[in-house]
This record gives sequence, structure tokens and C-alpha cells, in this order.
Amino acid sequence: MPLPLVALAVASFCIGTTEFVIMGLLPEVAADLGVSIPAAGLLITGYALGVVVGAPVIALATAHLPRKSVLIGLAALFVVGNLLCAVAPNYGLLMAARVVTAFGHGAFFGIGAVVAASLVPREKRAQAMAVVFGGLTLANILGVPGGTALGQAFGWRATFLAVVLIGLAAVAAIAAFVPKGVGGPPSGGIAGEVRVLRRLQVWLAMGISALASASLFTTFTYIAPILREVTGLPASSVTWVLVLFGVGMTLGNIIGGKLADWRLMPTISGALIGLIALQLVFLVSSAAAGPAVATVLVWGVLVFVMVPPLQMRVVETASDAPNLASTLNQGAFNVGNAAGAWIGGGALALGLPYAELPIVGALLSTFALALAGTSVALERRALPPATAKG
Repeated sequence: MPLPLVALAVASFCIGTTEFVIMGLLPEVAADLGVSIPAAGLLITGYALGVVVGAPVIALATAHLPRKSVLIGLAALFVVGNLLCAVAPNYGLLMAARVVTAFGHGAFFGIGAVVAASLVPREKRAQAMAVVFGGLTLANILGVPGGTALGQAFGWRATFLAVVLIGLAAVAAIAAFVPKGVGGPPSGGIAGEVRVLRRLQVWLAMGISALASASLFTTFTYIAPILREVTGLPASSVTWVLVLFGVGMTLGNIIGGKLADWRLMPTISGALIGLIALQLVFLVSSAAAGPAVATVLVWGVLVFVMVPPLQMRVVETASDAPNLASTLNQGAFNVGNAAGAWIGGGALALGLPYAELPIVGALLSTFALALAGTSVALERRALPPATAKG
């Protein structure tokens, strides 16, 4: 594994831990700052909004700069942001620090994916992207449980200080190992980056990303009450089921990178078909512990099988100026996260039982599959018959 990819994966681990570890520390944060747990939960929403807003802003603002310098700056932003979180004296400043930190999230993964693809031969580009996203999946297995345990033992601020140390290591690794002239700066500048957004295929790829993410979060936002009330698992077991989901994500990320370098769009379509089937299976399997846990594991695999190929698809469709589109795709994932949670909550408010939420998720996966089919059909129509492969 090339050392530059390892350096990017370390930063990815830091970012993933920053984003998700707050979920396990909400009671501690709420008690320390004197706010309700639902108010503390808005720190997650604030971060997601920071990702969506910050992604295009940072991508455009740094379009003329060398990619290595941008990645170092974004990793440094996470160090400073987490340090501000650790010392924030009140809820308002903690929220501000979370939003500022999130501004670098989408841009780092978007630009990092483009840089990773440029470091390897063409036939290994999706696998290189998978290495970068591997840090994110490992954060769910190691960073989030470890950070939660650290925060519960020594206070939530200790967790953010630990992330600062990891972030400093990431900055040093990127500075030491990522080649100086890699990936840019883009020759077309800001105008070239914006110009690719006229392409329908770029928007179709981002639409698939948003719908696939919404499909997951429609149900998975409420996975804890599903596992407790429908499956009958004790609260203490839910955390370990989520760790198992993270294991599935890690496996899916590796598999997705390899499959995407072989056949890109068939991998995306096949994973979506698998997700539709799995969510329908979960309607039944959620009623018993063993089948429910097995379904969650496979769910994690299928969800992240799509991540490297979807990122690769965006980079390919915006090939001559991919940085902004690649970054916006990270925003699309987060829009899907927020929309899925909102759709799932709306369905519950209308009286849909927890056990039937997967129906809504399967429907969203079906819409994503329709977009994938449209993308392939348009691509085949644009290519000569001898070269159209789908």
C-alpha cells in the first residue's frame, strides 16, 4: 500500500471519528454544558450542514492551489477545529467549532479521492479511493467506540484532544509522504471546475449517491429502537451490533474498490439491487436476534460496496476538472443522510411502525437504481455500439 494513501487514510480516520464520536457522548456533553440531550444532538445536525455548505465553498476557494497544500490545510483545519471543540466553554461555541471543523470534511474526501486516483495505475483507481475511505470505516470500528469509552472515563473533552493528536499525525504524514506536484492544481481553475457541472451524468451520479445514502438513513437512524423494540435486544448489545455494521462497511469498502476497477456501473447497480432485497428481508429478519444481526452485517457490506464506485463515477464523468464534482458528491452523501433521517421520522410520525421502515428505504433504493439505469442508457446512446459497455 503506497505510503501517500496510508497518510490520507490516517486523516480519514481522524475525520470519521470527529463526525461520529459525538453520538456516544451526547449525555456527557449535555450534562457538562447544561443543555438537553436533543439540543446536544443538534451538534450532529450542525456538523452535517457544515459539510454540505463547506464542500463547494472550500473546493472553489482552493481550486487554484496545489492539491497537496490543500490537503495539508484541510487536515490542519480538523486539528484546530477539534482543539476548539475540546476547550469550548459553552454550547454555542461548541456548535460553532463543530460547523467550522465540518467545512473541511467534504473537500478533504473529494480532493483526497482525486489525489488517490492519480497515485496509482488507471486499473487500480477505485481501490486507491477505497483505501482513503477505509479510514472512515475503521473510525466506526475503532475510533467511535474507543473515543466514547475515553470520553466516558475522562470527560468528553479528552476525546477531542485525542483526535487532535491523531490529526497532527495525519498532517505530518501528508506533508512527508504525499508527492509535491500530485493532482494539480487543476488546469481549468474555478471556471473549469464549474463548467463540468453542466454535465447531466455528473448530476445523475450525485443523485444516486444522495438516494443511496437516504435509503440507509431512513431506517438506520432508528436502528437502536428497532433492535430494542422489534428485535428485543438489550440496550447493551446495540453498540456491538453497530460495531459489526462497521466491520461490514470495512469489508464492503475493500470489495467495492476491487469490483469498481473491474466493472463500475454494474457494481453500483448490483449493490442497489442487493440493498432493495436486503431491506425487504429485514422486514422479517428484524423479528429475531440472529437473523437481524446477520442482516445488519450484510447491510454494512452492501452500503460501502457502493462508496468507492460512486466516487469513481463522479470523478470519471467530471474527468477534466473533477475536484469540485468529487467534493460535491460528499455533500450529496450528507444531504442523503439528513433527508433519510427526516423521511424516516416523517414516516414514523404518520404512524408507520419501526418494523416497516425498511419499505421506505427499499423504495429510495429503487429510485437510485432507476437513476443508475438512466445513466447507463444515456452513456450507451452516446457511444458507438462497439464501445458501449454499461
